[in-house]
Amino acid sequence: MNLPMPKFDSIQLIRDVVAERAPGVNADFFNNILVEWCERVQQYIDFGGSPPTVARWNAVESRKNTLLNLYMSPAEGSAQAKMLAAMRGHELSVCPACGEPGRPNTLDHYLPKALYPHLCITPVNLFPVCDACQLAKGTKVGDTGAPRFFIHPYFDAFAAEHILRLEIRPPFTVPRFSFGPIAGLDVAIVSLVCSHIRELAIEQRFTSYFRNQYRRLLRLASRIRAANQDVLASLTVFADAASEPSMNTWEYVFYEAVIVNEDLIQFLSSAVLPDHL
Repeated sequence: MNLPMPKFDSIQLIRDVVAERAPGVNADFFNNILVEWCERVQQYIDFGGSPPTVARWNAVESRKNTLLNLYMSPAEGSAQAKMLAAMRGHELSVCPACGEPGRPNTLDHYLPKALYPHLCITPVNLFPVCDACQLAKGTKVGDTGAPRFFIHPYFDAFAAEHILRLEIRPPFTVPRFSFGPIAGLDVAIVSLVCSHIRELAIEQRFTSYFRNQYRRLLRLASRIRAANQDVLASLTVFADAASEPSMNTWEYVFYEAVIVNEDLIQFLSSAVLPDHL
């Protein structure tokens, strides 16, 4: 899902961090890198964090830990500590990287801090994710076949639209499914969405969720029919409710796949439904 930009000025944050270190033992190091550090963060912003356009900073590798400590051990009350606390205090109820329900309980770096330590406290390089996404993403960014693996939560505005498609296939007593980008997307976006799904193992992780939701769907359909209500109309209400905060959450993707599948709706409306799968 597309997230609103963090309410922090990434360049001003650098200046504040350097100013706070004026009396310390690392003052000379930070003062010497200030201008280029700002330039490199601005380049990240200008090019939307795309790995092929954001170079690694080899000149600071010898002081990598000094930079990483800004994120790993921020001093209480420091500029970056306030930023990190605010970003961890989000109110998201789904993971913006994969759409899985549940509050994402960690921050991840779009460009990994192990490779880009100078971006470890850049607000637009940080976003909440679930543990499974953080583990699957690791330090990956792209390869020769796909220079950019992942959708950027701030810069890829298309992620605000409906981009994920689930297809539920018969036999509906033991259904199968496929998961991928919806039809009609730009070729470049399709490639990025496919790599994002693949590298975060979203389809594999979705399997357990799908099975549980499908069992719930059968129970819902039975109750709807017992109440002499229309199955399609009732399930459409569920889909509409699930469209917030994103049409790419697992719940919305599931119910949207159900209500557009005429054969499945016919099965749910009139067939003898199994009481378990």
